[in-house]
Amino acid sequence: MIRLGLLLLVLPLFVLMGVYFWELNDVRACQLDGGHWDYIESVCRDAQQPFVSWLERSPLLVNGGMLLSVVGLVMCTVGLYVKRAK
Repeated sequence: MIRLGLLLLVLPLFVLMGVYFWELNDVRACQLDGGHWDYIESVCRDAQQPFVSWLERSPLLVNGGMLLSVVGLVMCTVGLYVKRAK
């Protein structure tokens, strides 16, 4: 139970960070070229675009990842608390 809990605790965070930094790389490249990033369409535009947070664009990914991490934390806590059967 502890191994599965640790996997559920850590893996969603790495997935979320990976997706976030992948998009951040595209945003930064667009800004260095003098453009403005359209967060809704995920394309580089010439005109100014409004900022739309990642939570508003991908609520299932963000909330689901955090929920899996909390489930993993609970599983680790229960696994450490309960004595192993011999």
